[in-house]
Amino acid sequence: MTVSVPPPRTLPPTRLSGDLHLDRRSLLRGATAGAIGVAAAGASGTVLAGTAEAAAAAKPPPTGRPPLWRQADRKGLVFGSSIATWQLDRNYPKLHAREAGLLFTEDDLLWYQLKPGPDEPLNFEPGDRIIDFAEANDQRVIAAHLAWDEGFGEGWSEDDLWGLSRADAKKLLYGVIRREVQHYRGRADGWIVANEVTDPEEADKHGFRTNVPWYRTIGPGYIARSFHLAEEHDPGALRIINEFGFETVNEWGDRPEPRRRAYLKAIDRLLDQKVPVQAVGIQGHLLADGFHRTFRDKAYRAFLREVADRGLPILITELDVLDEGLPKAPRPRDRKVADVYRHYLDVTLDEPAVKAVIAFGLTDRYTWLEEDQPREDGAPRRPLAFDRSLRPKPAYTAISNAIRHAPVRKRLWRSKKG
Repeated sequence: MTVSVPPPRTLPPTRLSGDLHLDRRSLLRGATAGAIGVAAAGASGTVLAGTAEAAAAAKPPPTGRPPLWRQADRKGLVFGSSIATWQLDRNYPKLHAREAGLLFTEDDLLWYQLKPGPDEPLNFEPGDRIIDFAEANDQRVIAAHLAWDEGFGEGWSEDDLWGLSRADAKKLLYGVIRREVQHYRGRADGWIVANEVTDPEEADKHGFRTNVPWYRTIGPGYIARSFHLAEEHDPGALRIINEFGFETVNEWGDRPEPRRRAYLKAIDRLLDQKVPVQAVGIQGHLLADGFHRTFRDKAYRAFLREVADRGLPILITELDVLDEGLPKAPRPRDRKVADVYRHYLDVTLDEPAVKAVIAFGLTDRYTWLEEDQPREDGAPRRPLAFDRSLRPKPAYTAISNAIRHAPVRKRLWRSKKG
């Protein structure tokens, strides 16, 4: 299989602060251009000395099964995964292109890349490159995110966002959304228009979070306006609202039931206002510790059915499993992680309104959990379907088996891979 990785473009000069580390945390802090340059070198064939990427075989090991996208397509599902330009090393792109029928933009359209500071022009280079990669490999694209309260990087101070006048905030947010959507018009199959904008506690009477700079400066209407802008400038792309925390009590102690109620309340408010919401994203950041005890199958099925009853397709986005509380030894840990995938997907894929399963990465080599939530015992996180050498793990088998046993459903999208 030939995998196309577009050649790196020249990025505008960016000041680096501190040491350069090729990981998501340093990128979100703002060490962007240099890191992207290193990743681009790896993608163009330069050996990354001293890394697992350089030592691993050029061709990812086989799984013994058809690619996940093909297995999913047979059931009317789309299987995809996030990826970012800084992850385009020597061989991971081959695995991503082989297994994923859809690319979810992980970092390259976040503001730390797109608009690194208040006075910086829009930089479409990283986004162009990751979408070029998707198109070169016949993958559909979900572009993320248009309105979010994170992902700004060190170029933005709190006052730059929270201190804006209403007029300046509208000019900033709506101006970026308008130009971004116009730039990628016709190239994205879906936009995450509003990400993580609901909450059961720090929220208004409609369930919308109030502890967001856009809410404080513009008001709750920023969400509706963002959807209307997406419709106006890229009418052919699916418009998605996306949220997390619906499975079990999360790491911050939030219970899933109030979060479900807040999300549904907010969705109803948008639909009542004739806001062009077309699909619902449900982030699948699962907690392995105690999952089988705290995940209520019946209640979760009812929640999915409530979303479906509103006439909206469901996309499972950002799927991974936090292996906190599991043994340090890889084999028993991998088995327990796989069993969480099995349990969750067996329940979730019974709902015919679920049209896509999108992993938050495919390889343990690149996972936000390693950077943001490292294990106290120092063992590398193992939350994804393939290990750092791109070998399939029990999690891969669990995902594959869940797809195989899922009922056939009406498609949202047909695979571009043919």
